[in-house]
Amino acid sequence: MNLPNKLTLSRILMIPIFILLLSYPFEWGIWDIGYSELPVAHFIAALIFIIASTTDWVDGYIARKHNLVTNLGKFLDPLADKLLVSAALILLIEMGYAPAWVVIIIISREFAVTGLRLVAAGEGIVLAAGSMGKIKTATQMIAIAILLLHNFPFSYFGLPIGIIMLYIALFFTVLSGIDYFIKNWHVMRDSK
Repeated sequence: MNLPNKLTLSRILMIPIFILLLSYPFEWGIWDIGYSELPVAHFIAALIFIIASTTDWVDGYIARKHNLVTNLGKFLDPLADKLLVSAALILLIEMGYAPAWVVIIIISREFAVTGLRLVAAGEGIVLAAGSMGKIKTATQMIAIAILLLHNFPFSYFGLPIGIIMLYIALFFTVLSGIDYFIKNWHVMRDSK
């Protein structure tokens, strides 16, 4: 197993720890962060999320730069991204930091694009992520990280930047989904 695939696998292995930190009421203390409070367990979970999100960029960069792209990596990388983002968004609903309807739209888009990729794969076509998809991923990761940090550092100013970023992520999620289907509709039209 090459380094990019190990990084992707490490991202998948971080997800249960991340979930546990946000699901179990650890009594490690709470920090006052302006107009809000941040439990230490949530801070650690946010750091894990940020590290895991960073490995997404690093493993792709290494794989492309050193020609280490593998079928295992093509399978694991998007799976790891979807598992991490979905887990975070669902937990943010439970914590009261994300509206369920926004999360449903974001996760539905991921299922739809995955379905299109499966149809394409059945036809022997590989559909690469476009620049809109990369913007979508970046805005989602930023929004989730800020929300996991209970809007820190913007909480000192009373600015709801986390939820604003989530709506920006929603916009790019929908836009990139539409763009992806328009560019690749031939796969559905021409499938046997």
